[in-house]
Amino acid sequence: HTPPNNNRTAKPNARSHFAISSSNFGSSFFINFKKRNIMNFGTATLLAFSAALVSAAEGFAPSAGRSLAAARSASSLEGTASPETETFQRSLLGAQLANSKKVAGKKAGADAPAVNLGWDSHQAVEKAPDSLVRPGDGPDGNYPMRAKFEQMIREAQVSITDAISKIDGKATFQEDSWIRANGGGGMSRVLKDGAVFEKAGVNLSVVYGSMPQEALQAATERGVDRAKGMAPGERVPFFACGLSCVMHPRNPHCPTMHFNYRYFETDGGIWWFGGGTDITPSYLNLDDMAHFHGTYKDMCDRHDPEFYPKFKAWADKYFVISHRNETRGLGGIFYDDLNDREPEKLFEFAKDAVNSVVPAYGPIIEAHKDDPFTEKEREWQQMRRGRYVEFNLVYDRGTVFGLKTGGRIESILMSLPETARWEYDHQVEPGSPEAEIMDAFKHAREWV
Repeated sequence: HTPPNNNRTAKPNARSHFAISSSNFGSSFFINFKKRNIMNFGTATLLAFSAALVSAAEGFAPSAGRSLAAARSASSLEGTASPETETFQRSLLGAQLANSKKVAGKKAGADAPAVNLGWDSHQAVEKAPDSLVRPGDGPDGNYPMRAKFEQMIREAQVSITDAISKIDGKATFQEDSWIRANGGGGMSRVLKDGAVFEKAGVNLSVVYGSMPQEALQAATERGVDRAKGMAPGERVPFFACGLSCVMHPRNPHCPTMHFNYRYFETDGGIWWFGGGTDITPSYLNLDDMAHFHGTYKDMCDRHDPEFYPKFKAWADKYFVISHRNETRGLGGIFYDDLNDREPEKLFEFAKDAVNSVVPAYGPIIEAHKDDPFTEKEREWQQMRRGRYVEFNLVYDRGTVFGLKTGGRIESILMSLPETARWEYDHQVEPGSPEAEIMDAFKHAREWV
């Protein structure tokens, strides 16, 4: 169902404020006092600010289509499938062969990829290979699942960006592809300066590397058990494959949306799935929240009726800005370290979840993209974006993990809005629309 228009008007506030802008990746820095002491900073200043925030972070972890059969007969590769399907089928069969010959207990040797993969280890390419998963690379594990998960999120990346481009109606996604010499790579699709979206990005990455045991311990909810049996100081080989997205609309009545779905393996055959989709509005619309959460409840119920209440509560707990005692947004679903049933069942759940993004989010944007709004409402949206930046740079596992392991910086910081705002000692007016949603940020609610 399509959420209705629920326009709000905020009252003016004469407090001084400043805004940080990352709209281009220059090193400019200037101060403009023409109107109420507005300060604008280039990205170099933002990165310095983020470095200070990241140093305070306590933990980090990796960021956070149609299903294909695990096996294909040799005859199905000849004359009956498209070139793209044939390529994937051959990759999957090769992965199965490599998986059947694996040896147990492979450890990170002296020539294992460094903990910090290197800021300059990414080689730009015109087009990514048909598969970034190579049989035999990384720790021994479920090679067919790696290939299948990558294929699934590739299809999701294309379908989601196509749908968002149609909603925007003006801008299209630019794709950048890269590879790494030690295996893996990625594809970033970013839209900017659109009619509806200021910035939207959907990133796919495949990563092979190794990490210190303390990093692995902080990676997931049960990370303490993940390095069991390894020698002190020994690095843990890992494989990670994921799709992440953030969308920042222009209109204050259109919420920001984020999702991340990933598959992770470490040495010794240890594996798990993680992910979730969440929404961050600036103004509260109960119909919007019922639609968004209802879509994900219906999706969860198709797999396990316990999933939605469990993963909704997990999102409410995870997306907390502790130093503000408030949430980043109004939640959704979030799960991590999930390996309590067969991999195939969890794969199907992840596929269903990522394919629910557009049905859950698209109708809300369509309903509000043309809503009228005031300058004051725009300023409030900018302040909520400031909270978004605070969470991402201090608490978000994927962001901090990427910064600490030498990930591709443009992709890591893609999640940040182009502009954000902080007002000194800002207080919402009692009874205002801003106070209404602040109560929801401070007290978790049930939406369906």
